Amino acid sequence: MPKLRNVLSATSLAALVAASLAHGAPARAETLTIGIGTQDTTTNTVTTGAVIRELKLLEKHLPKDGKYAGIDVKLEWQNFTSGPPVTNGMMAGKLQFGGMGDYPLVVNGYTFQNNAESKSQLIAVAAYNLYGSGNGVVVHKDSPYYALEDLKGKTLSVPFGSAAHGMVLKAMQDAKLPKDFFTLVSQSPEVGSTNLKEQKIDAHADFVPFAELLPFRGFARKIFDGVQTNLPTWHGVVVRTDFAEKYPELVDAYLQAALDAAAWVREDPKRAAEMISKWTGTDKEVVYVFLGPGGIMTVDPTLKKPLIDAAKVDVKVLQDMGRMKEFDVDPWVNDGYLRAAFKKRGLDYDAQLASTANFEVKGEDRFCKTEIKEPRKAGEIWVKDGDILPFSSASCTLGAYRDFQSKGTAMNVAYVFDTAKGIKLFADKAFYVSGEKSELAPFMLKSDAEAYAAKSGGKVLAFEDAIAAATKG
Repeated sequence: MPKLRNVLSATSLAALVAASLAHGAPARAETLTIGIGTQDTTTNTVTTGAVIRELKLLEKHLPKDGKYAGIDVKLEWQNFTSGPPVTNGMMAGKLQFGGMGDYPLVVNGYTFQNNAESKSQLIAVAAYNLYGSGNGVVVHKDSPYYALEDLKGKTLSVPFGSAAHGMVLKAMQDAKLPKDFFTLVSQSPEVGSTNLKEQKIDAHADFVPFAELLPFRGFARKIFDGVQTNLPTWHGVVVRTDFAEKYPELVDAYLQAALDAAAWVREDPKRAAEMISKWTGTDKEVVYVFLGPGGIMTVDPTLKKPLIDAAKVDVKVLQDMGRMKEFDVDPWVNDGYLRAAFKKRGLDYDAQLASTANFEVKGEDRFCKTEIKEPRKAGEIWVKDGDILPFSSASCTLGAYRDFQSKGTAMNVAYVFDTAKGIKLFADKAFYVSGEKSELAPFMLKSDAEAYAAKSGGKVLAFEDAIAAATKG
């Protein structure tokens, strides 16, 4: 009898399982892991990385019906300090999406072109500066060097394979400097920053945000900006084609999340700077100089022709330096997914593709009592524990700065715009040229200020002297 009972029990169990399946009991969900490679400390990638992750924007757009009804999508975010490790993760199949700078992006496409399993495709831009600002070369604040040409025989560190490395190579080619003009060594942002602070190296080249971050933290001074290469700089997103072709809905979900992130930054740039600072460790004032109104970077995902053309120049620079063979950029670029994402939102992709507008400083200058009419001649002051206030000119900004000082009002930072290039600057790091009626012209580079002074008959002033000139009379 015991044996018979066991047989009956087994039979009953099988019947119950069969009945459950017949009545549509849920099967165990399949898990699909999506690896996303980010660079949290690279400020102009945050709308394709950190903001999406921290606000859980991608989760809001993940499809849950159709072929995804039985799939449990798991997001695996991996943070890196530069682009090359992201490409390594994508090649290994551990990452499906990757965010990185222009030169690493080109290398990513080149690396994948001979991969039998998958290619990579450029599907979106994170942020860009059409004139090349973002990457830069800094020296110690007490350094006697003020230009790249001053570094002959000196040691310059840079993260090899990065956008900043590409900038240095392009700058050397433009200036016709020999390969041994200075000693170029590979150092990560963290190592290079420490070595510069301790004066163990003569200069450090880096990508966003370090050429602004290190001067802001008080021990460095910029001597070269990527704008001097006359080549756009930008960061973007690549995806493995095997993943994208199998799961186009997930690519759309990612791009929808990136569009949400960009809108969130523009909606309240002060809040965005404060939150991004908490998530990434980059000072909020530095985040704001890149992503705030009139910021160094324009957040726009569209794949603009000037950026693609710049990628082709990047290829040539790398080829001339013997770092790359043939790579055709055009087939690597795919705006189809982004166009579909725009259409889904009722947005005009071609209109945004044609625009290079950023959002600008606006409002009323309460110190000089006038509306701001020329945003790239304006300025801002971030009051400590308070608002970010706009001003109509550099002179009004520094006049208000002195007024706040006299009243004991603490300030985090003041911003002005470079007269020659329209780049947003920290006011206390700029060089100024005095003019008639106490008007001040700010400059990022001392050489630009000296040239302007010689032409205009003005005088080059440091920050404190410029404050005095702004409030004179």
